Amino acid sequence: MIMTPGLRKFALTAHVTSSVGTLGAVAGFLALAVAGLNSEDSQMVRAAYLAMELTAWFVIVPLALASLLTGLVQSLGTPWGLLRHYWVVTKLLLTVLVTIVLLLQMELIGYLADVSAETMLSSADLRVLRMSPVIHAAGGLLVLLVPVVLSLYKPRGLTPYGWRKQHEGSMGPHP
Repeated sequence: MIMTPGLRKFALTAHVTSSVGTLGAVAGFLALAVAGLNSEDSQMVRAAYLAMELTAWFVIVPLALASLLTGLVQSLGTPWGLLRHYWVVTKLLLTVLVTIVLLLQMELIGYLADVSAETMLSSADLRVLRMSPVIHAAGGLLVLLVPVVLSLYKPRGLTPYGWRKQHEGSMGPHP
């Protein structure tokens, strides 16, 4: 089903907004994670981990899920299709990967927030665990930039399914 131009623009706006919002929220999360890891001020560390948990649950997770959902709507409602072009498939797989890693990291983020709410963390406490959000947020930020580039450049390359669909229409009816 191809969307009307107005609906397509609305869906595209929702997709771009949620995708870029995810990118920005992860950048903010990374700043909090670095502050929580490197600060000597225990109040700053506490505030950083509590803010990270809130940011992750109430900003990043909803935006990541919205990006995934609106991307599916965009691909299924436009001629690009979901499985016709390698760049669309790559965007889908990267978005799913980032969302899964994020959801898996939520337990650790919650643990760090709980510990920091109950005790004063020194710069040495849980250092190895506190590195994980920094590494994952930095990696996630880099991975999230790839779909942006793919969306802008739309590199050529049809999947085998896309090639068959494109040539089905040009062959006409078979006797």
